[in-house]
Amino acid sequence: MNRKLPYISITILAVIAAGCLLTGLMPGQNPYYMNTEAISQAPSAAHLFGTDTLGRDIFAIIWNGGRLSLAIGLLATLLSTVTAIIYGCVSGLAGPRIDDLLMRFTEILMSIPQILLVIFLQAIWGEPTVLSIGIVLGATGWMAVAKMVRSEVRQMRDAEYVLAARSMGAGFFYILWHHLMPNFMSAIMFMVVTNLGSAIAAEATLSFLGLGLPTSVISWGSLMSLSQKAMLTGAWWLLIIPGVFLVITLICITEIGEYLRTTGRRDRLI
Repeated sequence: MNRKLPYISITILAVIAAGCLLTGLMPGQNPYYMNTEAISQAPSAAHLFGTDTLGRDIFAIIWNGGRLSLAIGLLATLLSTVTAIIYGCVSGLAGPRIDDLLMRFTEILMSIPQILLVIFLQAIWGEPTVLSIGIVLGATGWMAVAKMVRSEVRQMRDAEYVLAARSMGAGFFYILWHHLMPNFMSAIMFMVVTNLGSAIAAEATLSFLGLGLPTSVISWGSLMSLSQKAMLTGAWWLLIIPGVFLVITLICITEIGEYLRTTGRRDRLI
């Protein structure tokens, strides 16, 4: 059965992304302005989504903060995808001993919870920044994709077009770009999209645990890090509103990833 294109998820995600990217053109208050006379105010006509514990307008923070959260997710996804493709291709084209060594190393890393690796690497890096969190998440999220790339490459390594390119002296990156990637990208695209959602969720988790961006840096995660104060003071909007935006974004990304997974599987069966 063919799975229909998730138009609703694509539309919602596009609206959220456009709102985050075009936030400077939207009317509203300065997200960095701290109004000491409007601390922890409930949603009203003056503040559609209320204010946080610092007196900042949550409506403005949602759109500005989403830009940083999406940037972290995209950076982490780009880094993890590039690492996975190169690592998986090297393992798939290598001899049995090197392939086995690389896969055992990958399995060791996969046996360690990602959040522990992220905390360890971030502690080595130092103060959390958008760049550091994106790089750390990317450096710890490539293993599953690499295993799939390696599996795909192992099936293609003895194909005539690959053997012909190697016999003519083609380099690794030439073979990767012209012969391997066009054949396995459709198989891993759903994992790439899923990694984007995982990276956004991981950034929010780190901030919730107090290990992510400071509250002075606006992101969905840093806003949700105020949730403990929200639960103690009854300021439900501090947790519910950014949480809804985060959950909706992750659901849309998951739906798109699931569509790519089923589509890619169907194409391979044809």
